[in-house]
Amino acid sequence: MKTIQHILACSLLAAASWLPLNCPAAAQPSTLRVLFLGDNGPHRPAERFRQLQPVLAPRGIELTYTDNLRDISPAKLAGFDALAIYANITQLPAEREQVMLEFVAGGGGLVPIHCASYCFHDSPKYIELVGAQFQRHGAGVFRETIVQPDHPVMQGLSAIESWDETYVHTKHNTNRIVLAERRDAEGAEPWTWV
Repeated sequence: MKTIQHILACSLLAAASWLPLNCPAAAQPSTLRVLFLGDNGPHRPAERFRQLQPVLAPRGIELTYTDNLRDISPAKLAGFDALAIYANITQLPAEREQVMLEFVAGGGGLVPIHCASYCFHDSPKYIELVGAQFQRHGAGVFRETIVQPDHPVMQGLSAIESWDETYVHTKHNTNRIVLAERRDAEGAEPWTWV
């Protein structure tokens, strides 16, 4: 449980530290508004939201929870700086896919967390945007290896050692920057990337 909280918090804090670097100084928001898309699945994203929201709010990250795909709409996303996804939703309707792609192309942030790499099997564009697709996992204790310690997203973060699901991905995108890896007997698996 603590590991998932740590990963979620670090992912959203990293997004907060990264997004302003792309904005002109006058346009830097004092609050980062994030729509947090979850589901009713086994990762219990609504619970994670309730744990993270009060911790991130004082740091200028305002989370709003939804488990409704219809909220991936131009009207709803217009009020947000980023879309965080922590869900196991297998299908992405074409109209929602287009809205998400346009949101990101227009400068909106996308923060796919953990099981989000398992989402939307029917959308090659989403998989490409995320950077890889979940293939399988085991479980065990591992130590993260930071491979890009000087990257702005990694500033102030240290490697974690914890029990977690040991995700293995497929359909790896070649235009991403891997920031951290999980190294084990199978080799080095990208763990965190932008």
